[in-house]
Amino acid sequence: MNKEYSSAAAALDGLLFDGMTIASGGFGLCGIPELLIAAIRDAGTKDLTIASNNAGVDGFGLGVLLATRQVRKMISSYVGENAEFMRQYLSGELELEFNPQGTLAERLRAGGAGIPGFYTRTGVGTVIAEGKEHKDFSGETFILERGIVADLAIVKAWKADPSGNLVFRKTARNFNPPVATSGKVCVVEVEEIVPLGSLDPDTIHLPGIYVHRLIQGEHEKRIENRTTRKREAA
Repeated sequence: MNKEYSSAAAALDGLLFDGMTIASGGFGLCGIPELLIAAIRDAGTKDLTIASNNAGVDGFGLGVLLATRQVRKMISSYVGENAEFMRQYLSGELELEFNPQGTLAERLRAGGAGIPGFYTRTGVGTVIAEGKEHKDFSGETFILERGIVADLAIVKAWKADPSGNLVFRKTARNFNPPVATSGKVCVVEVEEIVPLGSLDPDTIHLPGIYVHRLIQGEHEKRIENRTTRKREAA
């Protein structure tokens, strides 16, 4: 099975439809599938539900899909750094399903593992728990959270071989592995595709069985927030 495609648009061909759910990897702007996000923007697919830790920033990452009004709902744990996100949410244009960060990660992992739901103490007694089933275990209250199974998972990795075995680089590993497993179809962009057999099996973070399509591309690697201090006088 050939998993390699020539471009992000080619890799997404036949997979996109209005109203679909997309799980997107990355944390802030670290390890985001920027090429695939841009291709979704260019395709014009709308009414999207996107499960992602956050929504990028204005003009980059998932922020470009907010700017074009292609997102109907975000399932996220962090909603800062994006003025357009805030504007759309406060005006009622964008639906938000807010999740504690660990809960979102586990919902994605559970969906990929075939687990329809799990109980957690996180969020009990807060707005997070409203409308969710409560159950007591050993005298403590837990709420039921549902696993996430997305129509499409989009992921960024460092290296891949032609079979789709993936290696992530440092912090860019973040949400990408559970996102990849949660998708009915997983499309991955990488910095480098290496020959089959060249990856040490012990260094592989995600086996290729989860990966359906693969592209190699150039990435901007933009810094989300640059913090500096004035140089002290000698």
